Amino acid sequence: MYLADMKKALSNSTVNALLGLLSIKPMSGYDLRQFIPESIGHFWSESYGQIYPTLRRMAEEGLVAKRTETQRGKPDRHVYSLTGAGRERLQQWLELPFAVEVPRNELLLKMFFGAHATSAVNRKHIHTFLEKEERDLQMFTSIAEFLRMRAGDDPQLPYWLITLSRGRHEASGNIAWAHETLEELDRLEQTAPSKSDHNAPKPGIEAHHGA
Repeated sequence: MYLADMKKALSNSTVNALLGLLSIKPMSGYDLRQFIPESIGHFWSESYGQIYPTLRRMAEEGLVAKRTETQRGKPDRHVYSLTGAGRERLQQWLELPFAVEVPRNELLLKMFFGAHATSAVNRKHIHTFLEKEERDLQMFTSIAEFLRMRAGDDPQLPYWLITLSRGRHEASGNIAWAHETLEELDRLEQTAPSKSDHNAPKPGIEAHHGA
């Protein structure tokens, strides 16, 4: 029973994400909300509504320590930092096999049923996707350059760059796929039967009526 409970606790993705973020530096719930989009938010989505109750529960379990800072004219600021137990829990989770999740990709869903749409509609979707991936590639490259300048001595930097490298490779691959798909859509449009072909009598029909 203990092992099952421990495995369930270690699989709490929100707790694991917050433990990892707090290993970088102590932060308040607000700090975490601001930090997520510019760090793990590129590959991990977290419910902001879960951050505050999860932090309180983590404090009760001794995984984090809470320090309250009084602010003049503002609500008190609660800053959380990892405890020894929290760091141990983080290390235990890092040693577990990672979960493989099936992604939900609406663009691919639309392409799968693309025969029911016009060529113009399909091309518009791919062009929109291509523009997004080109922006993402530039963004990942810029972030990597910024981190090398600002955090060159941080021992965690090589691991941050590993995740950015994954993003750059994915964006580059998606850009190549988009260009390939546009070429294929052009080919399909050129070889598609015209409307007049659809209205033409099927072979053998005229002979049948003339008999």
